[in-house]
Amino acid sequence: MKKNLAILFISLFTFWGCSSESETSLSLKNLAAGTIYLNFRGEVATVPAGRTVVLSDLPKGTYAYVTTYAVPAGTTTSIAIGELEGEIIVKAGSKILILYSSTFSEDTYTIYASKTSNDDLDDPGNPLFP
Repeated sequence: MKKNLAILFISLFTFWGCSSESETSLSLKNLAAGTIYLNFRGEVATVPAGRTVVLSDLPKGTYAYVTTYAVPAGTTTSIAIGELEGEIIVKAGSKILILYSSTFSEDTYTIYASKTSNDDLDDPGNPLFP
């Protein structure tokens, strides 16, 4: 009985420890007026206005991404500011968020994108480490 109980506790702690560390995700939160399309890892993720899409269980690595977007009717000019394209570095446990927002003024649509993650920027293994 004690042996079975010990095996049970070891199994629980092993699975608990591993599951949260290896989970990875990329969240796309669209607060912009139009639909967002993210080209990432050879696939397109569509994010309607006001919605959030989560891509989970991403393999570790460095991946390029590009965002395209729909503009409202009446737009004569569009401006993109921020991280609408670039690279995403996925490590074990990475949680990444790209937040999209927009403004519309005098027939000009401006879309903004900002990218954040839970990665420790003080980690010497981080490529952004100063």
